[in-house]
Amino acid sequence: MDLFPSDLDQRVLLHNVADRLSTVADHLPLPYQIGPDPALSEILDDEIRNLARMLGYLTGQHAFRHRAAANYPDTATASRRRVTLALAEAAEPTGAALAALSTAVHHLARLADLTRQSPGPARTRAAADAHQDLVDRLGESRAQLARAARHLRAIADTRTAPPATAPVPPTASSAPSRTR
Repeated sequence: MDLFPSDLDQRVLLHNVADRLSTVADHLPLPYQIGPDPALSEILDDEIRNLARMLGYLTGQHAFRHRAAANYPDTATASRRRVTLALAEAAEPTGAALAALSTAVHHLARLADLTRQSPGPARTRAAADAHQDLVDRLGESRAQLARAARHLRAIADTRTAPPATAPVPPTASSAPSRTR
């Protein structure tokens, strides 16, 4: 196993992680699909687990790459440092998306509880508020995931110039001889 993947492998990795984050966002219901349905609880359960694994992957990759750069400093190219930083930076919006989904669970539970209370204007208002809070948190999560995926793709699609090497001056023995 190669400890230091090629630049192409690293770009593919970033696109793969971005695709996985986008998949989680795509599985979240849209505002018109949100209600006190037990199926939404199942979706949130699945996507929170997926997102928690993704956050663990991002932090684990960063830790591994950070250790590798410390142990093998000669191999820490600009491209590898950029990818390591991109993975770490993606952890922040991924964590924010996870937090928003966790809050969405609370709002869904509140909404479900309100549907079991006796009808009235107070319940109707509270249910509308809980529904809007739920919609907002799912939208926030989707936006954070899109932000992380966009950032990873932008880094993956940025090419670094190969390191410039200074021309080697000819040595006395390799210079052509000019005899007259």
